[in-house]
Amino acid sequence: MEKQKQQGYPAILSKKWYLYLTEFFSGMSVMAAELGASRLLAPYFSSSQIVWTIIIGTIMIAMALGNIYGGRSADKDPDPDKLYKRILFAAVWLAAIPFAGKFVIAGIAGLLVVTVSTNFLIWAAFLTCMIVFVFPLFLLGTVTPSLVKYTVDSLDDSGQTVGTLGAFNTIGSIIGTFLPTFITIPAVGTAVTFLIFAGILLIIGIVYFVFAKGGKKSVVASVCLFLVCCVLSPSMSFAFWETALAYEGESVYNYLQVKDNENEAILSTNVMIGVQSIYKKSGGLTGMYYDYAMAAPLMADKSSDKTDILILGMGTGTYAKQCTSYFDNVTIEGVEIDEKITQLAYEYFDLSKDIRVTTYDGRAFLNVCDKKYDVIMVDAYQDITIPFQMSSREFFTLVHDHLNDGGVMVVNMNMRSEKDDAINAWISDTISDVFSEVYTLNIPTSTNSELFASDDPELLGRFREKTSALSNPELSAFMKSITDKLEPYESEGRILTDDKAPVELLGMKVIDDLIQSELVYYKNVIKEEGIQGLWE
Repeated sequence: MEKQKQQGYPAILSKKWYLYLTEFFSGMSVMAAELGASRLLAPYFSSSQIVWTIIIGTIMIAMALGNIYGGRSADKDPDPDKLYKRILFAAVWLAAIPFAGKFVIAGIAGLLVVTVSTNFLIWAAFLTCMIVFVFPLFLLGTVTPSLVKYTVDSLDDSGQTVGTLGAFNTIGSIIGTFLPTFITIPAVGTAVTFLIFAGILLIIGIVYFVFAKGGKKSVVASVCLFLVCCVLSPSMSFAFWETALAYEGESVYNYLQVKDNENEAILSTNVMIGVQSIYKKSGGLTGMYYDYAMAAPLMADKSSDKTDILILGMGTGTYAKQCTSYFDNVTIEGVEIDEKITQLAYEYFDLSKDIRVTTYDGRAFLNVCDKKYDVIMVDAYQDITIPFQMSSREFFTLVHDHLNDGGVMVVNMNMRSEKDDAINAWISDTISDVFSEVYTLNIPTSTNSELFASDDPELLGRFREKTSALSNPELSAFMKSITDKLEPYESEGRILTDDKAPVELLGMKVIDDLIQSELVYYKNVIKEEGIQGLWE
């Protein structure tokens, strides 16, 4: 490549394979950073489509601005030293994200507590992406237009050369999509994943400056900072203020956190919003939604003495344990998409090995399952991340078709709201379009509601009859206490379908209200004691 020699570029730039590798690993690192961003934000702000939209949107903005700047810079000052210094800078920034990013998230959340009254999650996710991810990806966005300057020898082969660069970037992006999701994040976690791809960028920059005349100070500084990040980043947990976690880790689907003490074990799949499962080690009734959902087996009209129960969204198996503890002749199987949660259920939550758990999506399981059940529990809704495919009319029709005659579906719905247009109202209306008998029950001291649905008009009378015949006095008294709390649901005709199910927007509105009600306490603390009081 005579052009590189004539302009005094380092000899390494005469090797097109090196320029193509730079493009390849740049594209790979961009996608790895995007997926890493989703995992970094999910424990704090959920992994909903809204958060994904913010991540993708801000990254695309960063890349577009980087493309513009990189092209202008390459025309005005085509010094490759500047490009590879930008790559070194991006590498160090990405390596620091797992450590510094969590403090940024905490700081933004604290700031928004006192400044924002609506759309808390949107603002928090957007500001985090802008501060943490935009700049390094802006730098990586300058790579492609700069490399075009060094690879194109003449207009005769410019199309082929640019096309090859684009192909290497695309192939790198594909690998950068699959590698973190299926290999690095499940195997070594989000922090080390950032370090791996940052390290690759660092090596690309180091190789260049080995052949360049200058830049040695930049290389030494970058390597030193990268090594500091290698020490700090993996040691910083998502819930860095927690000191007594029994387990903290990641799976393909979730961030997972377990608190375990002599009284209970608690599973959370996020840091800021709610608890997913609680296991009371003393046994007996818990006062939580699991207890109320046990009304479903008493409502079902069974064709035999045995009660077949299917749980979609098995989690740690608390509902399964409750049913096996209080009812005779029940067979229970569960479906849980996250195999790691099932493993934690066996380790910390005393889930019996006799209970079969299938690692699968709940709706996909029903599509391939021929068996019918007396009770189907739908417990797959997790704060704003309600899976739309398990909230549509088509899904509930599928559940309906897998129930025996006289069978009952029970749905655990969180994010209860008094507003008429809330997400739970839409889900309840959709269920009412499939089932003729629908009853709801609000759980005291929580934001959960239980919904019971069947086609059997004798459902409520059968529940009262079976409740009176219960031999366990504790369960009998509890079930009698909720008999009059069951309310028939009146639909207003709002239907969610596979084609149109805006569950993220509907859920976000409720989450925003819930967060604001919780933030009243923290705002008062800041007002009285300042930021230090909030930290303590």
